[in-house]
Amino acid sequence: MGKQNKNSVLTVAQIAVWAAVFLLPAAVNIFVSGNTNHAWGVMRGSFFMMWPCLVVYLINYWLLVPHFLFHDGRKKWFWIVNVVLLIVLNRHFLHPAPIPQEVAEHIPIKMSEFWAFHVVNALSSALFHCVFIVAAVGIRYIVRMHKMEVQLEEEKRKTAEAELTWLKHQLNPHFLFNTLNNISSLTQIDPDKAQESIGELSDTLRYALYDTDTDKVPLAGEVTFMDNYIHLMQLRCNELTEVTTAWELPAEEVRIAPLLFISPIENAFKHGVNARMASFVHIRLRAEGRDLVFECENSTFEKGGEDHIGSGIGVENLKRRLELIYPGAYSYEQKEKDGTYSVRIVLKNIVG
Repeated sequence: MGKQNKNSVLTVAQIAVWAAVFLLPAAVNIFVSGNTNHAWGVMRGSFFMMWPCLVVYLINYWLLVPHFLFHDGRKKWFWIVNVVLLIVLNRHFLHPAPIPQEVAEHIPIKMSEFWAFHVVNALSSALFHCVFIVAAVGIRYIVRMHKMEVQLEEEKRKTAEAELTWLKHQLNPHFLFNTLNNISSLTQIDPDKAQESIGELSDTLRYALYDTDTDKVPLAGEVTFMDNYIHLMQLRCNELTEVTTAWELPAEEVRIAPLLFISPIENAFKHGVNARMASFVHIRLRAEGRDLVFECENSTFEKGGEDHIGSGIGVENLKRRLELIYPGAYSYEQKEKDGTYSVRIVLKNIVG
């Protein structure tokens, strides 16, 4: 529901409540006695008693609370104006009509008690009006808190979008850097094969740079991109490396965030392939019910220093993107055991 609609609903609700305050006593009287003429008298009495309350409420709701109470430098005017307002609306209690002497002689109370009675009435009426001041403050406070929550959510959304854009811009150069290194190495090993791979690289880069400039892409296009990328990575591998892929796509179209699984694949070839030892990289993508499951398993050949498997810019970006795009709707698991490293990513409830 938009902001305008919510404001309209709140205004209509307040009108309905005040209409009920003025009309309900008369309606009850008609229901009980069936006397319409008497009900008009009740309605006039309700109006006479409640119109000051309505004035207090409206002045506070539309003027004093939003423009004075919620501003630190103007708060004192909220209190000053309300005190003056209460005095003006209840002044008649403190200035009762004079009682003729011949009547006063027959009143069995002292004049001091008579004035005390009026003071008590004035205070009671002022306290009754204060209830409507509190109501105006309370409703305005609720409206203000809701508005602040909406603004906070909007700021969070804008921040998340900006961060996603930044992460994607980091991801593309990272991907390009690794792919160009592979082609550079290949030119020294087999120039003819390197030339053939340039066409594949062109398609791969076109997808990474242009087709992924959106929030979600078709899963089939993402799989084609990964398949081409894996083929390019295999160009650096020899006969000691076993690379397998299994793409088990659902029949219906699924859209996912672009370049989401490329970081685990990069990591697998970076840390899982050794030119002098038997190596393997196994990649599988499948649907399990309504979940999409990506699995990447590889042998491990750790490098020295801080450059170890499961770390790096690409992996950290992947985790952050998952958190921003699929909050509470994904799982990320990585394990290393007996010389085998595996990553399992599940995107929940995106199939079907």
